[in-house]
Amino acid sequence: MKFSELGLSQDILDAIAEHGYVEATPIQEKTIPLTLAGRDVIGQAQTGTGKTAAFGLPILEHIDLDNPNIQAVVISPTRELAIQTADELKKLGHDKHVNVQVVFGGSDIRRQIQGLKSHPQILVGTPGRLLDHIKRHTAKLGHVKTLVLDEADEMLNMGFLDDIEAIIAEVPDQRQTLLFSATMPPAIKRIGVQFMTNPEHIQIEAKELTTDLVEQFFVRVRPQEKFDALTRILDVQGPKLGIVFGRTKRRVEELGRGLEARGYKAAGLHGDLTQQMRSRVLDQFKSHEINILVATDVAARGLDVKDVTHVYNYDIPQDPESYVHRIGRTGRAGATGTSVTFVLPNEMDYLRAIEELTKKRMTPLQPATLAEARMGRIKNALGSIKPLIEKAPIDDMGDEVSKLVSQYTPEQLAAGLLAQVAGLDQQNAPVEISRERPLPRRKGGHRNGGGGYRGNGRRGGGGYRGNNRNGGGYRGNGRRGDRDRRGNGERRGNGDRRSNGDHSNHRSGGSSRREFTVRNKD
Repeated sequence: MKFSELGLSQDILDAIAEHGYVEATPIQEKTIPLTLAGRDVIGQAQTGTGKTAAFGLPILEHIDLDNPNIQAVVISPTRELAIQTADELKKLGHDKHVNVQVVFGGSDIRRQIQGLKSHPQILVGTPGRLLDHIKRHTAKLGHVKTLVLDEADEMLNMGFLDDIEAIIAEVPDQRQTLLFSATMPPAIKRIGVQFMTNPEHIQIEAKELTTDLVEQFFVRVRPQEKFDALTRILDVQGPKLGIVFGRTKRRVEELGRGLEARGYKAAGLHGDLTQQMRSRVLDQFKSHEINILVATDVAARGLDVKDVTHVYNYDIPQDPESYVHRIGRTGRAGATGTSVTFVLPNEMDYLRAIEELTKKRMTPLQPATLAEARMGRIKNALGSIKPLIEKAPIDDMGDEVSKLVSQYTPEQLAAGLLAQVAGLDQQNAPVEISRERPLPRRKGGHRNGGGGYRGNGRRGGGGYRGNNRNGGGYRGNGRRGDRDRRGNGERRGNGDRRSNGDHSNHRSGGSSRREFTVRNKD
């Protein structure tokens, strides 16, 4: 279904068109009409299916620009997701001139307070920092018409249930509540019963999780070894078209520059790029002018490029569903593909969570040696030699060619040509990659299981596979970054929270339980 058929105004449709979107995803198609009609909605769909626009477009449609109060609040589990959500809402609401502000922990609260003084109509934030602003009276939620709980299952995993309840207590009872989640554990259903009014439960069936056509490997590395491990595997595997996923914009920028420094045809794709720059990078990738695309999950949303042969998870994703979307960009349409995930020793539980979701064990892969990577570069360069020789204007270089032939053997000349084409002088170019904040330790493992990882997490070695495979595209996904950690002055003791008893009758009438209406399983 096209967005123009969903009852949205022209300003919003124009902003959607500027994004390059034409057709709504299933979750958008099913939830937008309900949300526009004022219904409470529980939207259940995989990460990366367009949930931000699913709740964001109706919110933007209903914003009253003459009302200076906060009219909508979006609670996000992580700083990165809060920032990305706010950015997308700003872009979609640009033509309507909607004021969107974002607040999150670990950032200068004074700057955020200044932003809140500009009277935003939409406020996006992480639970801890939202509560901090509520306590400071810098964020007043008494006029909120729509409350959104985004990635609700992830917020529960992070232990934010008490904070969510405290925030809900600050918004009016007469409101619209939207809850979006990839999974539907019992605690999510309880939130729906307790804080929502006859919610419609829209469930979009998960797509095929993984395919046997994608060979899945992991490499266990220490942080300081990771970039060298990536480039040496690139040299050995020689991807025709590969996507490298990084967790943050800074990571993507540094990886893109580092890969270029080592001679790869690479470019980065992240949310700070202009639409013109983004289009240029994608066109270069599709035309094979560059063959390594470095991207965040959000920047790669909607990416549909044929012949992607390899996916490299430089940073393991925080949620297993993101992994599914990442590797889904290869091994498509009957073609084979390869994925390689780099895992730090303290991230092995995240690897296990992925395997539990996909029901498939990844194959361990030993990092390539420098000698193996060097030979890989040389072999990959062989295909570039023939066109260079065929295009060489021999007639214009006769004397110089004769001098070289008299000075060097054919083997020396060929070796020099190969070394130049292979970029052997760039193979060990110094590159510095900043350390990122480590992922939080998994408490009891993933939602499907818990615990450690097969003792010390070590497995045996493995060979290299997967040269020049063909693949396809896949709709992108939203991503999560660093969690909104507790502490840092965001909360001060138990006084920051209200007890569960404070909310027991909130919106639910105390004893009555509301039933969900399950519709449109795709």
